[in-house]
Parts: sequence; structure tokens; C-alpha cells
Amino acid sequence: MSGPEWLTEEQQRAWRAFKAMETMLNSRLGASLQREAGLSPADYRILVELSESSHGRMRAYELGEATQWEKSRISHQLSRMAQRGLVERQQCSKDTRYSDVVLTETGRAAIEAAAPLHVANVREAFVDALTSQQLQAFGEACEAILARIKSLPT
Repeated sequence: MSGPEWLTEEQQRAWRAFKAMETMLNSRLGASLQREAGLSPADYRILVELSESSHGRMRAYELGEATQWEKSRISHQLSRMAQRGLVERQQCSKDTRYSDVVLTETGRAAIEAAAPLHVANVREAFVDALTSQQLQAFGEACEAILARIKSLPT
């Protein structure tokens, strides 16, 4: 039995740079969301999904699939958001055995106020750091990695 195939210096540099960038970017954007809009990154993620869905409503399992969060995490997050009036649960009109998570007026106002601030922060920290060609290549690289991950056995 042979040992692991270790990363080359170039591969390790790219991987570590990606992980450091991911950590710092998420930390910076999350702190900005909290400070400027009073929303956690998780709040923002849910509000984006709901605001972009038809009629501002989705089933909890759909939100879980969209966010790639486990059932317990999505449930706890939705409970916290419901307590703050950002979302509410309503009986599903198509299948009364289920409920929908619905974006409230308060939730819509929160995402409408936060989105321009968040986009400005994403532009400043991410988009403006890259040339047009680098941004295109980065997007293509991310899409290739996502396609690869989706093709791997679970």
C-alpha cells in the first residue's frame, strides 16, 4: 500500500491561498453585513434565496438544498429569523401536509437595505481586485471545480 500523493508546491500554494482568501473574505463580508445591516451571513443567505424565489416563499427542504445546510441547521436558522420577524411559516397551498417559509415585509425590507451594501463590499474586496480576464478565469475555474465535485460519488 502506497502513501498519499502529496500536493506539489504549486498545488499547495494555490490551495492555501484559496483557503486563506475564503476565510478572510467570508470574515470581512460577514462582519460588514452584521455591522451595516444587522444581519448574519446566514440570515442574508436565506433572505437572498427567498427574495429570488417566486412569491418570496420556499419549502424548508428547498432552502436546505440551496444552502447545502443540514436539516437541523436550517431549522434553527429559520426559527431565529422567525423570532425576529424576517420570515414566517405558512401552510403550503399545494400540499397541506407541508409548510412554506415566507419572506415577511420586514424580511424584504432587510434584504433590500442590505443588498446594496453587500454588493459594494463584494465589489471592493473581490471584484475590484481582479482584472476582467482574471475574473473570467476565476469564474471558469470555480465552475470546473463545482462540476467536478458534483460528479464525485457522495
